[in-house]
Amino acid sequence: MRNKTAFLIVVLGLLGVCTQAQEKTLTKEEAIALALENNYGINVAKNQVEVAGNNKGILNSGYLPTLTGTAGASYSRDDSVIEFPGQFNEDASPREDVELEKAEAQAYSSALTARYTLFDGMGRFYNYKKLKEQYQLSELQARETIENTIVQLFSVYYEIARLTENEYVLGKTLDISKDRYKRAQYAFEYGQSTKLDVLNAQVDITNDSINVLNTRQELSNAKRDLNVLLSQDLNMLYTVDTLVTFIPKIKLEAFVEQAKINNVSVLQTERNLAINSYDIKVQRSGYLPTIGLSGAYGWNLNQSAQSAFFPGTNTDNNSFDLGASLTWNLFDGGGTTVRVKNAKIAYENQELLKKQIEIEVDRDIRNAMANYENKLVIHGIQEQNVITNQNNFERSKEQFQLGRITSIEFRQAQINLLNAQTNKNLAKYDAKLAELQLLQLTGQLLNVEL
Repeated sequence: MRNKTAFLIVVLGLLGVCTQAQEKTLTKEEAIALALENNYGINVAKNQVEVAGNNKGILNSGYLPTLTGTAGASYSRDDSVIEFPGQFNEDASPREDVELEKAEAQAYSSALTARYTLFDGMGRFYNYKKLKEQYQLSELQARETIENTIVQLFSVYYEIARLTENEYVLGKTLDISKDRYKRAQYAFEYGQSTKLDVLNAQVDITNDSINVLNTRQELSNAKRDLNVLLSQDLNMLYTVDTLVTFIPKIKLEAFVEQAKINNVSVLQTERNLAINSYDIKVQRSGYLPTIGLSGAYGWNLNQSAQSAFFPGTNTDNNSFDLGASLTWNLFDGGGTTVRVKNAKIAYENQELLKKQIEIEVDRDIRNAMANYENKLVIHGIQEQNVITNQNNFERSKEQFQLGRITSIEFRQAQINLLNAQTNKNLAKYDAKLAELQLLQLTGQLLNVEL
């Protein structure tokens, strides 16, 4: 038993040395910067914004004319024999056949055609407006992705911080158990205690060592989770900042009051509502005529082959055309009417969805605020509980060294202090994550220093 205990102590020491040698400190600001630069989900969202930006440009608006160029060439060759059966010349001799070899004909053509839609019932104008709204919507969707990623990032970041503090607390608990084991061993050797005290101390060292090992394993797993979010090498190890500060309540209340104009979900519904309103106008453009202009320039060269009776000819032709057109679909079988009605229904649905999201966001903010305040109170209680258990442990330690309480009673005081410290760590980071969720709902997550 003694050898196993010594082995666990050596293993824990080696793990601690190896970990500290490879780790570097990662601040909250650095974590956010790495996530914004490297996170795959965020980069995909940025690319989608870029696509929407391309779509809203003038090149995709339909306001520019089109210019089409065409060119062609053809070549033909004929070898022919023309016979005159039963025909005679003036001297009554039979008329001879006419042979025509290598009769070549060539044709070349080219043309430039320009077309421009002068008026299309304002459909192009409103579609351009719609594309701009879709770009703003894509920016909001990217912002939502970033906010979700930041919350996920800090849930892992603070989990690493919590496990780091727990590892420290468990290490201190293990040190106390080691010291108690040594004292029990010396006391047994001098006949001042029983073997049972030594065995109890060894059992406690084993349990504390296992707790430390499990916590270190959880810590390693959490650090790999962080590397996934940061798109880093999974073997990269970090130490994190365990200092937590909370935003003043008066500032949070101001954020809550402005939530409806900053919440990303509400803002997305507003953009969707604008898109649907433009879609109605785009569909209505089908009731109006379309006016277009066109112009063309063409060049043709024909080199015809000679025949038995006519010589070959060359024709060089240049043409220039201008035109205007008016197209008015007076009745399209009711298709435009149906599309307009459906667009109006889609707009009404978006209005209903906006009202639903607004009330849901209001509920979520109220719940988040109450949850945050509750966790802050719990954190305060746990801090006081640590102080109480620390005092109780110190007195129990004195009484144990004086022999006035048993090792079991001392161990219970030690466990109570350990539980109080780990519960305080959990309450602290739970409260901070609740604050982050509240900031996300109020639309201020990216505007405050975390």
